[in-house]
Amino acid sequence: MGNCRELYQLMVKGSVAQANWELEMSTNILKSRKRMSILFLMLVPIVIGGIAIAAGDGTGLPNVLGGKNAYMPSHYTNLIFFASIFVGVCAGLITGCIGAGGGFIIAPALMSAGVKGILAVGTDLFHIFAKAIMGSVLHRKLGNISVSLAVTFLVGSLTGATLGGMLNRYLYDLNPVLSDLFITAVYVFILAFLSFYALMDYFSARRGEAAGKKQPEGGEAIPPLGQKVQSVHIPPMLTFDEGVTPGGRKISAIFLVAAGFVVGMAASIMGVGGGFLTFPIFVYGLGVSSMTTVGTDIFQIVFTAGYSALSQYALYGFVFYTLAMGMLLGSLIGVQVGSLVTKVVPGIQIRGFFALAVTAGFINRFFALPDKLQSLGYIKISKELGAILGTIGNSLFFLIIGAFAIWVFYAFFSNISKLKTEGH
Repeated sequence: MGNCRELYQLMVKGSVAQANWELEMSTNILKSRKRMSILFLMLVPIVIGGIAIAAGDGTGLPNVLGGKNAYMPSHYTNLIFFASIFVGVCAGLITGCIGAGGGFIIAPALMSAGVKGILAVGTDLFHIFAKAIMGSVLHRKLGNISVSLAVTFLVGSLTGATLGGMLNRYLYDLNPVLSDLFITAVYVFILAFLSFYALMDYFSARRGEAAGKKQPEGGEAIPPLGQKVQSVHIPPMLTFDEGVTPGGRKISAIFLVAAGFVVGMAASIMGVGGGFLTFPIFVYGLGVSSMTTVGTDIFQIVFTAGYSALSQYALYGFVFYTLAMGMLLGSLIGVQVGSLVTKVVPGIQIRGFFALAVTAGFINRFFALPDKLQSLGYIKISKELGAILGTIGNSLFFLIIGAFAIWVFYAFFSNISKLKTEGH
């Protein structure tokens, strides 16, 4: 139990690192007139497409940025575009307010709105990549990167991303429902773990058990597993963390490639940045310092997400550009508002909403499983019951996330004068 709790804390730490990165990217975009102009120019074809659909039967939609013929298999509607903005806002609020990457709700939200799982994954990856390119903050993090670790890690992550994309496409070709079932099952497994420990963490904090306990920085003292891994001398050996340990630490490149493979595959299958996996693997499993892990994590997110989005999904028509642009627009707003709200609400409340948001994602995908299993003949329940369970999961999910969004905006507007004062 203790090891699992430590693993959860490291997963949260990785998610926090990605959240800080997303906040910086969003701030860079919003502060630049040039970047905002580019963003709105990218939205012009979407507006034209919406007008074409409103004026006719949708056949006038251009074959770019979400056209039906160019980027099957989803159909564009004004409603789903505005829904993507809502999803982006909520993900941004979670990222900014909770301080943890909101990517874990994006794919479930899009799938709940009727987008096929493989398209939700590809679109989320493209949204991450687009934000990274427009935000252009990678250079600021290079000081915390061990180049040898990062490049070796990328060998594995890009290989894993390739296999993850191929697996998703293979399952989709076999049966779209099987593809959705696979992606849903992966989310259920990951979110169940996060939800359980997030709720435990919240309630223990409420009881005061966590008060006054300083969490270890992690990575400066090598954990037992990391020590064992670093004791294995299989060439080539890489030296890193010279600034943390005199003479640095050494690790076999094979372990970096394997770690990258796992992170890249998970990111490509789930459509996430992968930061929540990089931290526990690096700090706990490989014995890398937290400082180096942050830099390498940011580095891999940009390249792994970009490579996966373009080569594994966009190339095969599995990126819904209208949704990606809507999520990008919404997240720019949400992450800024969320980060400001953290200045005026108690920390215990924020931890509670993190637990609630993760649990909402878990409930959503868990309740979606029976209908998909029934459709494939794996379980025997009525089609109506499967649909009812799916509706319950969707309703609870959007109710919780919607309530969270309302609460954050209420906290923001009710304290706006205080925030303005602090801003000066």
